[in-house]
Amino acid sequence: MYFPDLDRITIDPNIMGGKSCIRGMRVTVGMITGLVASGTSFQEILELYPYLEEEDIKAALSYATWRAEEYDLSLQIS
Repeated sequence: MYFPDLDRITIDPNIMGGKSCIRGMRVTVGMITGLVASGTSFQEILELYPYLEEEDIKAALSYATWRAEEYDLSLQIS
């Protein structure tokens, strides 16, 4: 499995309300994953947002997948 450089994903409370973004820009991981989920190709996304790179899209998808696999564990304190 290929995991792109997740350093491309940034979280800053002063940018987009602290949502996970691409390289500190006002482009959220959710926006990218939503476009891909709706059938928008990587090429179309790169044309819509020319300041993005293909690695940004891959990082967004990888990050979203990683977050979807997280789960909370209840800690029982005795």
